[in-house]
Amino acid sequence: MKPSPFVYHDPATLDDALAVLAREPNARALAGGQSLMPMMNFRVANPDALVDLNRIPGLAYLRESSGEIAIGAMTRQRDVEYSPLVAHHLPVLRDAILQVGHRQTRNRGTVGGSLCHLDPSAEIPTIACLHDATLVARSVRGERRMPFATFAQGLMTNALAADELLVEVRITPWPAGHGHAFQEFARRHGDFAIVSAGALVQLDTAGRIARVAVALGGACAAPCRLPAVEAALAGVVPDAATIAAAAKAAHAIEALDDPAYPAWYRQRLAVTLTERALGQAVARAARG
Repeated sequence: MKPSPFVYHDPATLDDALAVLAREPNARALAGGQSLMPMMNFRVANPDALVDLNRIPGLAYLRESSGEIAIGAMTRQRDVEYSPLVAHHLPVLRDAILQVGHRQTRNRGTVGGSLCHLDPSAEIPTIACLHDATLVARSVRGERRMPFATFAQGLMTNALAADELLVEVRITPWPAGHGHAFQEFARRHGDFAIVSAGALVQLDTAGRIARVAVALGGACAAPCRLPAVEAALAGVVPDAATIAAAAKAAHAIEALDDPAYPAWYRQRLAVTLTERALGQAVARAARG
């Protein structure tokens, strides 16, 4: 199939792109196009206008700013993979990026495109959920900042208004010496995750868990945190038994259900991958 007719816009500045979005009620922004173009070809997406962001300067960067790591929305996933800044401050993001498709898709795919598409199986939104990322949107009306918890509103549905464009993601790194892990189960490497789990762990001087975060991807309609698991581990000295007991709470998620991977299967994977991710993160935190 071929896409339905649309008007192609090729703005050279961010202001030009925002002006098009303001006057075109059914416009879509084109970043890497890894998801949007197939959807248009199959007429799952039918925009009246396509706004190509690839010639706009200043939307692709990785930098440290006010204690946060700022990532431009047009930053290619391959650049994140090879960034020393990401490797040092956000190691779990680099681990997750290595599971995103293959080299060819990471060469074109963007951080902002993955976040806006919000596929429940996508790795970048799962890490944004895990790290409580802040998403910065712009429109002709001004700038708006949203925590990921409010940005993700459901299955492939984000909180951007029709005239808004995601321009930046801001992530606060955890302290040096924290443990991190990202576990994913897919049919083949590079396939969409059936379920993935990310974990961050910080230990105090007595070896107790001072801070913990756990997030799931692929299991629910949108990436989700596991507050029951986090609460069960707060303040404890972690061992295999306590981690396994806490991970069982992941079974209570409202899992996606389909003929290929029913809800009960995703729930079992959620428990297993949560336990594995926590175990690896605790081990890394213990090594400092």
